[in-house]
Amino acid sequence: MKEMICICCPMGCRLTVDDSDINNVKVSGNTCPRGEKYGKEEVVCPKRMVTSVVRVRGGNVAMLSVKTKEAIEKSKIFDALATLKGVVVDAPVNIGDTVVSDVLGTGVDFIATKNVAAK
Repeated sequence: MKEMICICCPMGCRLTVDDSDINNVKVSGNTCPRGEKYGKEEVVCPKRMVTSVVRVRGGNVAMLSVKTKEAIEKSKIFDALATLKGVVVDAPVNIGDTVVSDVLGTGVDFIATKNVAAK
């Protein structure tokens, strides 16, 4: 049994997750289906959104904030961040533009989270 707080919405439900049978994980304490999904994923294969920055060439700012478009496996976070080392994007950049595609073969892209205009 594991106890955790659901982070899917502001409710912050206190979940109890019975993972004694990994093929039949049971979640209680959730008030919506997202909590059940979160509880199961958290014990089987936890995932997180990843945020960072990359350099911008020719922009009105030197750095661009980026994030993964979807959550990736927690075990791949540091390797995903390593893929950003040395990445430089050319301005202009728009929110949602792909900065690095298919990070580590996950099918998840790093995308821009702000607009950067050219100088």
